[in-house]
Amino acid sequence: MRLFPKAHQLPARLSAGMVILNSGLDMAGADSETAAGLHGMASGTYPFLGKHDPVAFVKLLSKAEIAVGAALLVPVVPSAVAGAALTAFAGGLVGLYLRTPGMRREGSLRPSQQGIGLVKDVWLLGIGLGLVVEELLDRPARRGISAFVS
Repeated sequence: MRLFPKAHQLPARLSAGMVILNSGLDMAGADSETAAGLHGMASGTYPFLGKHDPVAFVKLLSKAEIAVGAALLVPVVPSAVAGAALTAFAGGLVGLYLRTPGMRREGSLRPSQQGIGLVKDVWLLGIGLGLVVEELLDRPARRGISAFVS
């Protein structure tokens, strides 16, 4: 696993990292009303989150966003690791978009006006997957497998 990112990975890592870190820092100071709204939306899509206190949930979510953002920004975190964290985080956001009623136009993947804020996060999923896939494909071929990999 490569320790430092490739030069062409830096713009994607920096842009995604700054956006997520900023979101996490902003969320760290969320009031109880904001926490209740975020928790309500998340638990409506992911019911297992309903048993958590809204303020505690938002604090944990804030810490997760800060950690993912920092992993992307700190160049000694391997791209495969940072990409996996980003993919998991973005997968949750895309899941919110796909599973929350009213986010998409009826019978379509296209966003409704309310869904614009979530569907835009699909680029985070693409960046995360791109980092992971590139690192996996860039590994030296192992004995026995090299005949199948060109």
